[in-house]
Amino acid sequence: MKLVVQVKLLPTPEQAAALEATLRAANDAATWVAALAHTQRVFRNYDLRKHVYGQVKDRYGLAAQAAQHVIKKVADAYATLHANLRNGHLGRPGSAWRERVQARPIVFRPGAAQPFDDRCLSWQLNARTVSIWTTGGRMKGVAFTASADQLTMLAAHRKGESDLLYRDGMWFLVATCDLPDVPVGAPDGFTGVDLGIANIATTATSTGDGVRHSGKTLNAVRHRHRELRRRLQTKQTKSAKRLLKRRRRAEARFAADLNHTIAKRIVTEAARTGRGIALENLQGIRDRVRLRKPQRVTLHTWSFHQLGHFIAYKAARAGVALVWVDPAYTSQACSACGHVDKKNRPGQARFACTSCGFAEHADVNAARNIAARGVTSWAVSHAA
Repeated sequence: MKLVVQVKLLPTPEQAAALEATLRAANDAATWVAALAHTQRVFRNYDLRKHVYGQVKDRYGLAAQAAQHVIKKVADAYATLHANLRNGHLGRPGSAWRERVQARPIVFRPGAAQPFDDRCLSWQLNARTVSIWTTGGRMKGVAFTASADQLTMLAAHRKGESDLLYRDGMWFLVATCDLPDVPVGAPDGFTGVDLGIANIATTATSTGDGVRHSGKTLNAVRHRHRELRRRLQTKQTKSAKRLLKRRRRAEARFAADLNHTIAKRIVTEAARTGRGIALENLQGIRDRVRLRKPQRVTLHTWSFHQLGHFIAYKAARAGVALVWVDPAYTSQACSACGHVDKKNRPGQARFACTSCGFAEHADVNAARNIAARGVTSWAVSHAA
């Protein structure tokens, strides 16, 4: 499996100026290549290279490897754009949004990430420095800071390219690490994970008690940030804009930290008990669900995809079995008798079966249904 390690660079002012000039030149070149690719309708890496390779080197002062990485970055960006268009993620055919996206070439920010391979970037882990190519020549001794775990992972598993990026006044290197797959054994049952808004995650086995991870704190933080942004945007003063810039991404960092904590607890418990994890496949839920405007804000800031991703990669590292199940009717079906009815769910937190009279917290009942589907899905996929 592949993981990324992000380390913070600590360049001197002279080194920072060289890094800024390099990143700006690479992204200016990428924007120019992207405009030419859009005009000529040439998007494949090999075809683009024949058109622009020499000009990228001459016009922007890039070395051979840097120029090739710029061209590949543009080709990859257009491949992602075209995949999103095919999958309908940028509007339906004929919609104003889709037409607007298709009419404009891709533009790269001056601080956007630029990949470097081992010929352009080398790591000195013991000294905690890197040597990196810049437009002004090879620059050695650029210091970075990293934890002991990050250094261990870089030394043992780093492979492939590393990305240089500039964000919020800081320099970072993001390295790809290729970890060996951990063998997954046959699980002793499954733990179902029901993702929600009132409770971020609720876990339960098909017969056991449930554990609820409340979303009250996260929802309160999001409401406070939303009100703060509204007030500051209304003021339109320089100090308000400075505070908005300083506070941006604070909510996302808080949510990510909370999701990491919840995912670690779920995976640790599954590994301790020898169970697998069953998750709902909620892809496309924002397009399927129709809500009133105040509820849409909550739904669109709901980081269920991130939590699911965290659980999935932590489970893979721990050798815990994981399956994705169909979420249809898990909140309306009775985990005791299987009866499905909208009336089974009289309230947000209450479940009462109209057939057998079984009563339970609604999220715990849904988690039990997900756990049962996980057992069935595993049995079907491993029947051979």
